[in-house]
Amino acid sequence: MVPLNDKLSDIRSEQSPLIDKRELAGHILVIRDRKIMLDRDIAVYFGTSTGNLNRAMKRNISRFPPEFCFQLTDEECSRFQIGILNGGRGSNLKYLPYAYTEQGVAMLTSVLHTDRAISASIQIIEAFVEMSHYIRRYRDMLPRDEMLELSNKQYLLEGELRDIKNKMVTKDDLSDLMKVFLDSVSDEELLILDGEPFKADEAYAKICKTAKSNIILIDDYIGIKTLHHLANAKSKVKITIISDNKSRPSLKKVDMEDFKSECPGLNIDLKSSCGRVHDRFMVIDHGDKDCRIYHCGSSIKDSGNKITTVIPIRDMEVYSDMVSSLLSNPELPLK
Repeated sequence: MVPLNDKLSDIRSEQSPLIDKRELAGHILVIRDRKIMLDRDIAVYFGTSTGNLNRAMKRNISRFPPEFCFQLTDEECSRFQIGILNGGRGSNLKYLPYAYTEQGVAMLTSVLHTDRAISASIQIIEAFVEMSHYIRRYRDMLPRDEMLELSNKQYLLEGELRDIKNKMVTKDDLSDLMKVFLDSVSDEELLILDGEPFKADEAYAKICKTAKSNIILIDDYIGIKTLHHLANAKSKVKITIISDNKSRPSLKKVDMEDFKSECPGLNIDLKSSCGRVHDRFMVIDHGDKDCRIYHCGSSIKDSGNKITTVIPIRDMEVYSDMVSSLLSNPELPLK
């Protein structure tokens, strides 16, 4: 097996150009007694946009406490002569930049899963470390208390860097892990939810059990197995199935009646999709602030037949309007 340090070197050399450390050092500032880099500078080295970088941070905000990342104030931007982006012509909005400490830069690699981000983050953190080494070489020129504080921070930083390197997972590592997993779980059972493998029945049960008020399933191909998955919902959750019932054999009226007699606490309505939808979606708590929408790689009734993926949709505004429109469709009659 190739040592982890060798893997990191390969990623650095093949996936991302070496960073000019002297140029990089010019982007490291000391604000609030912490060495930081601005979001816009990190984004350039990571090969992404400032917006994408900060959105990734906000989606994983629990991983970025104030000692990892903080937003600058107007006064700080003025004092350090940092330009503030505005919202465009006619807009009064100002976008105050975010500052990331060494730990924040390292944490960004866990939410931006690209080889270039991994490589760049290692080189940036090394630049932070080299700056601390420089300070240590000139310790006699610094007050004793300040020197002790810097030395302590350096010790902690080096330990954190070692932990990051030891725990870092590359794409090859993930590929090897999936091969091991696939060897132990049959194709008929596997479903990927949020990047994690589950048995198909467990994955859909996990989603349905989280619903507080309603579940909306948009799927043109439904069957008895579809109903059994939805039965994992809590008794007071309203369920709406939007479908054209194209399965062969299709879901029958007697199937629905038998199911309702077995699960009398469930409230299920059926709406026609009117031929408007191709993909499959599961909507949890539509109309609530905690609404979630999942894009399903296959019909729920077919879960367990092949490996498939269920992905949460991040930008839900367009989809929410689509769901509201479909809910006004006529009822779906069963034969």
